[in-house]
Amino acid sequence: MEISVDQMMQIENNGHAMGFLKKFMMENAGAIAVKRLAEKFGNLESKQVLVFVGLGNNGGDGLVMARHLAGYDSKVTVILLGTPDKIKTEESQWNWGLLEKMNSVKLISDMISIDFIPEIIVDGILGTGISGEIREPYLSAIKYINNSNCFKIAIDIPSGIDPDNGNTANIFVQSDMTVTFHKMKKGMPKISKMCGEIFVEKIGIPPESENGVL
Repeated sequence: MEISVDQMMQIENNGHAMGFLKKFMMENAGAIAVKRLAEKFGNLESKQVLVFVGLGNNGGDGLVMARHLAGYDSKVTVILLGTPDKIKTEESQWNWGLLEKMNSVKLISDMISIDFIPEIIVDGILGTGISGEIREPYLSAIKYINNSNCFKIAIDIPSGIDPDNGNTANIFVQSDMTVTFHKMKKGMPKISKMCGEIFVEKIGIPPESENGVL
């Protein structure tokens, strides 16, 4: 069964109201995405990983991934597409604050500061939060990702693709792997080529959260 973005938001809100907080959903999402990477590569030690994060919850998932990747001894650099004070959700702010205390993760704010060739790129830019035309700084970030000759993993859905109908914006990420959460999003089967290998992962949301939604 495939679901819309609105349905997913309702399910998350219902789960949160039950006591399964969105912070836990974010933690599980980031952890399972890294687990999929670890299975793919066998060993993530010393891998140069560049994590692009937006200011919403998709970025928050990316921040969790950065922390878990550091635990696998990857060389992790996070590029925040905006300023920390503009991070939109409490869950993402909490995860950003955690990374600020970690010397094992490098935090940068512009692409000029990228001083290495990434082996893995994480797309945590927009996810299901796309609306309208892609503008800066997201435009340059997506161009950088697509021009990079490395393995690309998208969180939830490649940035620049509408999860409800599969329509693409003026630019979008072409990923090698996409890890989406709870259930497949409606537009994904239409654009599976752009998603690469797709994994649909459970993140602990109680099935009762779907009551009245599906």
